[in-house]
Amino acid sequence: MEVILKQDIHTLGYKNDIVTVKNGYGRNYLIPNGLAILATESAKKMHAENMRQRAHKEEKIKNEALEIAKKLEGVTLSLGAKTSTTGKIFGSVNNIQIAEALVEKGFEIDRKVISIKDAVKEIGKYTASIKLHKEVKVEIEFEVVSE
Repeated sequence: MEVILKQDIHTLGYKNDIVTVKNGYGRNYLIPNGLAILATESAKKMHAENMRQRAHKEEKIKNEALEIAKKLEGVTLSLGAKTSTTGKIFGSVNNIQIAEALVEKGFEIDRKVISIKDAVKEIGKYTASIKLHKEVKVEIEFEVVSE
């Protein structure tokens, strides 16, 4: 079954992509929840016309994401966390704390686009990945220090 996505879905694709999914997933989850529409011939034609009209807007959004990525490349963050005497963190550092630290530096980044590869459970240096656009991804370094 082919569907046209109305929203970005992390494991499936981006908004306005035409993807092939299993019938049950499309009929029982994507379409009823408003995440996709059925990709009929008429829907594909309308989708193609909409994509031609949106091409200019998408280029502008991509350029803005590239500008933000250039500004973020040199940024390093220092996050404080409560730790034990051995250097283990009580809890863990997550994308919410990174987003808050970026706001303090003057960057409005949504926490949902920030991902950390490994669980941050100890003091040290780590990297986080920020996906600003489907073609623009930037890596920032952050250091976890004891409070």
